[in-house]
Amino acid sequence: MMDVSKKLSRRTFLAKAGGSVVSISLPGVFVKLLAPESSALAAQTRPDGRPRIPPGQQAVKRLYDMGGMQGNTNRQDWRLRIHGEVEKPTILTFQQLIELTQIELTCDVHCVTGWTLLDSRWSGVRLSTIMDLVKLRQDARFVIFEAAAGYTSNISMVEAQKKNVILAHSFFGKSLPKSHGAPVRALVPDRYFYKSAKWLEGVKFTAEDEPGYWERRGYSNSADPWKEERFQ
Repeated sequence: MMDVSKKLSRRTFLAKAGGSVVSISLPGVFVKLLAPESSALAAQTRPDGRPRIPPGQQAVKRLYDMGGMQGNTNRQDWRLRIHGEVEKPTILTFQQLIELTQIELTCDVHCVTGWTLLDSRWSGVRLSTIMDLVKLRQDARFVIFEAAAGYTSNISMVEAQKKNVILAHSFFGKSLPKSHGAPVRALVPDRYFYKSAKWLEGVKFTAEDEPGYWERRGYSNSADPWKEERFQ
């Protein structure tokens, strides 16, 4: 069992980057909003009635690189394998992905380390569009995002079907930066950010849950920011 209170007080996040373990502490590292700004935003609520800034989070001014093993960032060579409990397994090129119905999404994202970026802007393809393309079997209950270097994250089908869950290729109107998962990453705004796998290489639909990289290392499987589900 993890010492949750100790981890929360330190805001410590262990990120595997290039084979090393990096400890990142929130205070003094991340550029936070000024107190009056933060207080005003904290008072705002989402359409579902929940606060925009979940408990234990602080609003920051930019998206931070939380590490990881970088994958192939070349759009020409990139491929996305879609497989598992589907009728039509498919491998998409980047060009084929952008020929699907595109959306622009403005959302808030929440990192398990304690920072929240408000009003981030993304472009990409809804995961539900991918589901329609490959035609899910009745047994499909979970989605496993497969990324570079064997990294995975998992979400339930209920979460996957939300309109704000996308495969993102653009950030604030520009191509996704390499450090943030180019050419394509998953984006699951209503869960802590480790669910939004960078350098995406595959999407697998399964009948049984398959906890991902961080989930197998003690982080929450459900990862709901409003319930502060940081650790198991």
